[in-house]
Amino acid sequence: MAIKVLFVCMGNICRSPISQGVFENVLRREGLQDEVEVDSAGTGAWHVGSAPDDRAIESAAARGLDISDQRARTISPEDCEYFDYVLTMDEDNFRFVWDMCGGDAKAKPFLEFDPDSPEREVPDPYFGGPGGFERVIDLVEAASEGLVSDIRKRHLSGGV
Repeated sequence: MAIKVLFVCMGNICRSPISQGVFENVLRREGLQDEVEVDSAGTGAWHVGSAPDDRAIESAAARGLDISDQRARTISPEDCEYFDYVLTMDEDNFRFVWDMCGGDAKAKPFLEFDPDSPEREVPDPYFGGPGGFERVIDLVEAASEGLVSDIRKRHLSGGV
């Protein structure tokens, strides 16, 4: 049975699609792509059905990642049941998801998986320039490594 991970941001066109793409890449590199299912969603419905922001697609592509096939959707209460990890990008989204999921411990800020990071939130790059998207990728790459370690420790019998 696959471990299921959901990344959540505000509109599901910047941070969470980048996180999904980065994490899927880490899973492929580690040979775990068949062990973990990954998706992303937003807390708001403004962009439902839209591709990721062009700047997100370009920043990911510059690192060899193709996220262009992803489409925005909103998180649902069913996601709280289905996913093993519901990982949020910032405090506002965390509170929304925490409430929707009834305070379930599977809802966590994504950057908790990078204990060495002084930052606790992945900043929203939407209203800024390309540098903000690069920063998002840097933060989620580090947290993705910690998430793989956690999945191995908690779900894959000490390592695959």
